[in-house]
Amino acid sequence: MTGASRPAPDTHPLQSVRLDVWLDVACLFRTRSEAQRAAKGGKVEINGHRAKPHREIRTGDEIRITRPDGVTQVVTITGLAEHHIPRADARALYEDRTPAPTEEELALRMLLRRAGRAPAPDKQQRRQLRRLKGRP
Repeated sequence: MTGASRPAPDTHPLQSVRLDVWLDVACLFRTRSEAQRAAKGGKVEINGHRAKPHREIRTGDEIRITRPDGVTQVVTITGLAEHHIPRADARALYEDRTPAPTEEELALRMLLRRAGRAPAPDKQQRRQLRRLKGRP
C-alpha cells in the first residue's frame, strides 16, 4: 500500500485519567463498575472532596477509600494509566499511606469477623436439613 501509514503511537504522558478507570487499573477495585459504585455511593474522596466516577484525577492527588468495617485506605497517586497493566506495575501507580491499625482496631476487627460467622450445624441439625431437602 502506498501512502498508507500507521499513526504514530501516543508518546506524550497522560495529564489526567477518569477516577473509575484509574481505580480499576491500579487494582484498588476488582472491576471498573465496582469502582463506579463505590464513587457513586460516597466511599471515595479526592483531596477531601466527595468524588464522582467521571472525575479527572492527576498525579499528586490524595484518594481516601472507605472499605467495609470502617477501614479507610489512603493513597497518593504517583502515576497514571488508562489501560490494564500487570499487578506489580499497577502498585507503582500509587503510594499507600494508610496508617497502621492500633491494637484496639485489630481486636475490634477480630470480634466483628467472629460475630459474622454462623456456627456449623450439629449432627441433629444436619439430619433435619437432609430431611427438608428430601434426601435420606
